[in-house]
Amino acid sequence: MKLPSLSQLKYLSLMVFVLVTGCAVQPYDYTALQEAKPRSILVIPPVNNTVEVSAPYTFLSTISAPLAEKGYYVFPVAVIDQFMKQNGLPTPMEMNQVPLEKIREIIGPDAVLYVTIEDWGQQYNVISSKAVVSSSWRLVDARTGELLWEGVAHEEESSNDGGNDLSKALLSAVVHQIVSTISDKTPELSRRANYYTVNNQYRGLLPGPYYKSEPQ
Repeated sequence: MKLPSLSQLKYLSLMVFVLVTGCAVQPYDYTALQEAKPRSILVIPPVNNTVEVSAPYTFLSTISAPLAEKGYYVFPVAVIDQFMKQNGLPTPMEMNQVPLEKIREIIGPDAVLYVTIEDWGQQYNVISSKAVVSSSWRLVDARTGELLWEGVAHEEESSNDGGNDLSKALLSAVVHQIVSTISDKTPELSRRANYYTVNNQYRGLLPGPYYKSEPQ
């Protein structure tokens, strides 16, 4: 049996806390973020702890929009990825080891977002299957290295809609597996997970200086 990932455990712990306390979740401590007042964010290509080689770049394609909509300037992720590769850093693991002072000196962001992908892709059991994306985030001050904010992005979609009927459940799992070989659900799941993490009522990212609220 596959053990839950670290990000799944964090997500489940938060959900249990919400249920036990009747949804009375304590708001996140934003003191460091409020004091730093970052205007720009550089997203380092994620460390990938899964076997899905496409996971980091699928994630990158879905992270800029929610951060920009939240009011931050986001350095173009594809440009940053190519720039680092051209300067002798071919893998995300190596990119994540670049000293902050060097990043600040050469690129000049106010904050850097480090991401670790914990779970990604299609998972199959006997009578069900599900698509999962899960990642943990750390936003740090590019000048001091201080942690400004952190979050966990988790989203999944299950095929098990057969209820207690074994034959229906088996059929559903088979159909879902066939469909999944044709259509990759992770980009959409990643978009939903990232949007929710950035905009979470209790632990989301505070609006940046370029945030424009929707008209009433």
